[in-house]
Amino acid sequence: MKKGVAITGMGIVSAIGNSVEENLEALLTSKSGLGISKHIQTHHKNTIKVGEVGFTNAEIAKKLNLPKDNNYTRTALLGCLAAKEAILNAGIKSISEYKTGLISATTVGGMDMTENYWKQFASNPEVQKYIWSHHAGDSTEKIATSLGVTDYVTTISTACSSAANAIMLGTRLIKAGKLDRVVVGGTDALSKFTINGFKSLMILSESNCTPFDANRSGLNLGEAAAYLVLESDEGVALQNKSVLAYVSGYGNANDAFHQTASSKTGDGAYLAMKKALKIAGLQPSDVDYVNAHGTATQNNDLSESVALQRIFNEKSPSFSSTKAFTGHTLAAAGAVEAVFSVLALQENSIFANLGFKMTMPETGLVPVTQLQKKELKHVLSNSFGFGGNCSSLIFSEA
Repeated sequence: MKKGVAITGMGIVSAIGNSVEENLEALLTSKSGLGISKHIQTHHKNTIKVGEVGFTNAEIAKKLNLPKDNNYTRTALLGCLAAKEAILNAGIKSISEYKTGLISATTVGGMDMTENYWKQFASNPEVQKYIWSHHAGDSTEKIATSLGVTDYVTTISTACSSAANAIMLGTRLIKAGKLDRVVVGGTDALSKFTINGFKSLMILSESNCTPFDANRSGLNLGEAAAYLVLESDEGVALQNKSVLAYVSGYGNANDAFHQTASSKTGDGAYLAMKKALKIAGLQPSDVDYVNAHGTATQNNDLSESVALQRIFNEKSPSFSSTKAFTGHTLAAAGAVEAVFSVLALQENSIFANLGFKMTMPETGLVPVTQLQKKELKHVLSNSFGFGGNCSSLIFSEA
């Protein structure tokens, strides 16, 4: 087994909490954050459940000490909040002391604002400021500015595997000696565009989602932001820093099957997990827990289950999906679940797969349905996106 790249800090805001501590408390007490939307006005408001962050935009802007005439979108606001917590959690006082990068993921970008004002852009100068915050890179630039990061800044948008790929790229840059430390993760806000888009695919559930259940009826969308601070071994040693966990393995593969669906054989997921294990120098039997992608759609859960059986030779380790806590947070999901994977390692706990009742007849796999205490050394976390972009990460104990 290879040691990997050190994680020294984490930050998160999601439907189950506005900090790492609050998210952990909800996970340990199996408290879901799904409910009816309070902040976003949509025709589907009373017919779907979402995972919504409690803060209003104004409340977050106040926390960040932003001027009233700012053009921050909700995606950027959530991202800044979580990234700042990660920096604080890592004990970083001077961002320029070491060569530092930021890799941030998003799919929604600034559309949560532009979708509200696009009819007014030609006639109302006061809302034209949001035109410039529409593109995916805007939230990344704002997060970088708020942190003071200038050495390396980039954005990744590979659908629902985006944040996992941000973590992967950051790990590789540190291993290659290009950066001393890097803030990696993702942020996505709820928007009418994504709600309507997933509604048109007929995969939104009107009740709390039930990942891997035979009677699953679809996913719940969520919003969140989560970031991890990765640091080189040299930097950790020089600063005498404590390490939360290590990114020991990573893999990315494309299913190349369909624009939105995964293949019945789970080829992309299988190859991603296989690559992650190889880079970590681990055998499948070394994995103690799988934090599954588990969206609760008919297609994903079956495809991922088949891939798990293939990689673990039908002897799957303990697994669960945490999306019944937060909803599917799209580009942020890989980072949200990376934080949960590190917390699982620290707490020696497997978080519950909420809502599960009946085994899928096609595979017979049964997730962990209640909080389970178990010694964990290696956690594998899956993130699979539209377009077949599949990514797997392995987190190992410090």
